[in-house]
Amino acid sequence: RHSLVAEVVAEDVAGLLPLSSGPPAPGTSGSYLFARALGSTGPETLQRAELSRQLQAIQAAQGIQFDGYDTRIASNNDDQQDEDRRKTATEVRAHQAGVNSIAIDRFEDATIKLWDLEQYENTRHEFTNCPAGTVKKSSSSHQYGITHVSFYPFDSLAFLSSSYDHKLKMHATETMTASATFDLDSVVYSHSLSPIADHLLVACATQHSAVRLVDLRSGASTHSLAGHQRAVLSVAWSPHEEYILASGSSDGTVRLWDIRRSANSLGVLDLDDAVGIVGEDGLGKNARVRTHGKAHSDAVNGVVWTDDGRHLVTAGHDERVRVWDMDTGANALSHFGPSIRNTHLSTLLPLLVPRHVVQAGKQVMFYPNQKEILMFDLFEGILFKRLRVPGIPISHGLGKSSQSNTRSRTTSLSWRAGNVGLYSAHSDGAIRAWLPKTREDVQADLDEVEEPEDAEEESRKRKREALDEAFRDLARQKITFT
Repeated sequence: RHSLVAEVVAEDVAGLLPLSSGPPAPGTSGSYLFARALGSTGPETLQRAELSRQLQAIQAAQGIQFDGYDTRIASNNDDQQDEDRRKTATEVRAHQAGVNSIAIDRFEDATIKLWDLEQYENTRHEFTNCPAGTVKKSSSSHQYGITHVSFYPFDSLAFLSSSYDHKLKMHATETMTASATFDLDSVVYSHSLSPIADHLLVACATQHSAVRLVDLRSGASTHSLAGHQRAVLSVAWSPHEEYILASGSSDGTVRLWDIRRSANSLGVLDLDDAVGIVGEDGLGKNARVRTHGKAHSDAVNGVVWTDDGRHLVTAGHDERVRVWDMDTGANALSHFGPSIRNTHLSTLLPLLVPRHVVQAGKQVMFYPNQKEILMFDLFEGILFKRLRVPGIPISHGLGKSSQSNTRSRTTSLSWRAGNVGLYSAHSDGAIRAWLPKTREDVQADLDEVEEPEDAEEESRKRKREALDEAFRDLARQKITFT
């Protein structure tokens, strides 16, 4: 019976290493299969092991490209010269100008483009993705660069966008038209809509020092959350408490808010506090509110919650990423080394991998770092790997003064729900895919490369045999010369 179970499991979980003749080494893919076959572990453990293995195998999918060039516009304008330039270009671009933000539907140049990621779902070969829809520049669209895009968390038929033109817009996915526009009278750096709340309030980080709340139901900017001293650069709703909000500002502070309270601010995070405010029960009950302190020694332009709501991750211009225990507000003291780069004013959000993809108790973070993407253990700060952006020398522009290389920096990361893989946006106008490539995938690619060579060799062999046969036939014939 155990043998039969092992065969079924091995067949269902493609890509795992085959079972050896003896017990596999602990922690290997084969050991999880072996334990599952014996019934000592559940299917969830086996699934986590395989997803974690694929996560560690993520690398640049150089065969997948995003081509935002609209051939219909070229043909209408008879712009054959642009078409010729596109055909001879060495790199395909998703946008003509830099891509500042990228978002992926969780349900499966002042322009916004929608891409269907399932077009190349079942192919291992090179693929160029073309837009499924485009919000083109018009009198009703954004007039300046887009700063942030996000899908409506409850329905992929709508998405939000914010811009340097002071506007927050809601778009219909099917028609790619703006269904609502909100003028906030200052640059909108980023926005956030709660994934669990019923209130439909969009928190906006703007050039103003107060966090702005926009009610999608009433169509009005309901009220502001005052407390920061300078521009707010990033906001994020708690994934477990629908009225709790975090914000980061260029004054170096990270504030927590409860929008139900008259005095909305719950306090600030302090980088020098590794103990936190424990209160009467050790978890903050009846504790004092911290009103002074800085989370970073420079501007904070990234605020992200872990999906269980227990930790907050912040990124700042002091080139530090910090992890906070949200039960007490303590600095978790995670250290990510000297590789972190962060100098641009725009929002820069670390990407946290969903918990079901990694081993229990672990958390993995991807950080968009100039010419590369860094993969860290969130709590230990261990650097797992560097994902080099294809075609860009890593030695170019890692220092703070490298302003000439800003056109190729990584600006945004997005995880594709239900899959193992991420996508990155870049200031040179490119969108890049990063997908798992395990040893089995590498071997399959090598087999595909070897097949044409074998076929060509077989063809040459047949031709040689045909020539030899013709020569032998000719040699057997009696030839007379007169």
